[in-house]
Amino acid sequence: MKVGLLVRIEAKPEYADEVEAMLRGAQELAEREEGTVAWFAFRESATTFGVFDTFEDEEGRQAHLVGRIAAALGEAAQTKLGAPPVITAVDLLGAKVS
Repeated sequence: MKVGLLVRIEAKPEYADEVEAMLRGAQELAEREEGTVAWFAFRESATTFGVFDTFEDEEGRQAHLVGRIAAALGEAAQTKLGAPPVITAVDLLGAKVS
């Protein structure tokens, strides 16, 4: 794992449960992505969510950014999110997953 994405998602209050369900369902899609090494979805508060995922290389990260999860998030942004998702590319300095 060398690179990653940190995504902050702010749902409209009336759609928070739907955004949570969408993120829970996205795990299956992430498991099918060959270039995605690790994928985490989390909830920070009643309306704030996030995703952190990792990739071996830039090719895997770019494939993820044009994949089905990103498309679903873009679609949700039209009506269910209070603002567009904030997507930050990160370089990993260290990791322990087990």
